[in-house]
Amino acid sequence: MRWLIACAFVMAMVAPVAAQLVQGGQLPQGGTWGRRAAMLEANSEFAVAELDGKVYVLGGYPASRQTQRTVQVYDTKTDTWSLGPPLPVANNHGMAIAVAGKVYLIGGQTTDAGAGSYVNTLYALDPARGVWEQRAPMPTARSAGAPVVLGGKIYVAGGRPPRGSDFAVYDPATDVWTTLPNLPNQRNHIIGAAMNGKVYFAGGRLEGGFQSAATAVFEAFDPATGQWTSAAPMPRPRSGMNGVLAFGCFHVWGGEGALGMFPDHDVYDPRINAWTRLADMPTPVHGVTGAAFVDGLIFVPGGGIATSGSSGSVLNQTFAPAQRCE
Repeated sequence: MRWLIACAFVMAMVAPVAAQLVQGGQLPQGGTWGRRAAMLEANSEFAVAELDGKVYVLGGYPASRQTQRTVQVYDTKTDTWSLGPPLPVANNHGMAIAVAGKVYLIGGQTTDAGAGSYVNTLYALDPARGVWEQRAPMPTARSAGAPVVLGGKIYVAGGRPPRGSDFAVYDPATDVWTTLPNLPNQRNHIIGAAMNGKVYFAGGRLEGGFQSAATAVFEAFDPATGQWTSAAPMPRPRSGMNGVLAFGCFHVWGGEGALGMFPDHDVYDPRINAWTRLADMPTPVHGVTGAAFVDGLIFVPGGGIATSGSSGSVLNQTFAPAQRCE
């Protein structure tokens, strides 16, 4: 439990910066939050990927908790939304990533029923053809993990119990999965990024529900050595948060837990292995896995605005990062 004490000490030493919201579709200035065009349908517990300046929101569910096949596509250039090719199967808590001109949807759940609805499926969308294709399945069925691309391969870590330690890598060129050494600390509802030749995974909850204990742990896997190492933990434990790499810095925001919603926005600088608190989110969200950083803006579509899974929104929040870690 020493990391809990350390996290509490860090939080006492770091004061949040007042958030600024730019309304009416205006672009935010450096270091501030803003908004763009709202999503077509309220949603949360979905997966996000970005390809060629377009943000793909895959599946999820609205307040009804009825799992969707919907694909909402946001064009960052025109600030407009459209519907894309529906998913082959309804999916929530999936994991999405884009690599080599395709959008991939990995695992997830087909209903809100828990472990019995976990899937190991892998689908790839070629936007030019507008068709989803089934690829080789994951070694295990799981949901609520996190995917990271490094060296053209997709690394997928964590998942809801009992798959919280699962870790595997997929090679799109060969359509082959390889099981890797387990995530040292099993967890779900996590987020990850690739930095300096390693894949990192932050935070998450230890059990299935949002009220379960959470962790601030931050761990890195080096494909060259096949070894896991620990990095500086997040300022405080939380799960259901989201994040993205921008200008070499790893931004992590939002989330939920037993104490409620988290407005926290923290940024990790890999050069010094340290976190800094930034402007809080104007509207804290959870239930979004994956984000987009395009032309100097971080895009944060949708998400739940209250704890649990019945508060999907049409928000399209943005953040203009000023910090550089390159």
